[in-house]
Amino acid sequence: MANHPRAALITGATSGIGRELANCFAKDHYNLVIIARDQQQLERTAQELREEFGVKVLPLAKDLFRPEAPFEVYDEVRDRGIRIDALVNNAGQGQYGLFTTTDIGRELDIIQLNIGAYVTFTKLFLKDMVDRNDGMILQVSSIGGELPGPLQAVYHGTKAFVTSFTEAVREEVKEHNIKITSLLPGVTDTDFFRKADMERSKLVQGSRADPAKVAQDGYEALLAGKDKVISGFMNKVQVAVSNVIPDSMVAANLHKMGAPVDGDESAHQGTRY
Repeated sequence: MANHPRAALITGATSGIGRELANCFAKDHYNLVIIARDQQQLERTAQELREEFGVKVLPLAKDLFRPEAPFEVYDEVRDRGIRIDALVNNAGQGQYGLFTTTDIGRELDIIQLNIGAYVTFTKLFLKDMVDRNDGMILQVSSIGGELPGPLQAVYHGTKAFVTSFTEAVREEVKEHNIKITSLLPGVTDTDFFRKADMERSKLVQGSRADPAKVAQDGYEALLAGKDKVISGFMNKVQVAVSNVIPDSMVAANLHKMGAPVDGDESAHQGTRY
């Protein structure tokens, strides 16, 4: 048992997998620093966590599309004297549609959120963890990082980066007492699809995984020190099959599975947050 109050920092913690991961840490008596853009939603989430679990919660409203935001979070946490024992990089978005018709400005924002923020938070907090030889990092990636994703080309590309980046950094710090795990969910019942204008995709018309189950899978894998965990049996099967057939066939199959029900593959106006 640590001789100081344990704390976890979680991005995108007000809904979906991030919110459920906050529950996992709070149940184990971690104090929390939660990051999202909407101040009111953050305050409401923080109060719910305090009341249910009796932990301290610091809500920080930051727009992680801004490259400066992770540095600002790190400085504020440090200035408050909070030691982060567990970092959870979870916030991420996508955009649905043909790459030739999607908004490049939004895609550059998504790259900053899905990659830039992950890299910056990881570097800042990992350096502290290495110095004290203790810490944990959970990177929420996606099975999309294992599969080429037509109609979500940029999102899948960002998640491929996250998984590869995490594996490399994990190797670099393997001599330290630091656990680094990638969580790879599939289609999950979150707000991701509305924000990506993806609700018209055939992929999300069927069943979606419970974000609480996905979060629990990731949390248990992190505590066990696993390299990565694919949440859900059928997602494991899909990734395994993709490893033995040509990428061109994987892409063609996923294109059919993810096609819009209305047949219009062009990008519509998505929701930034």
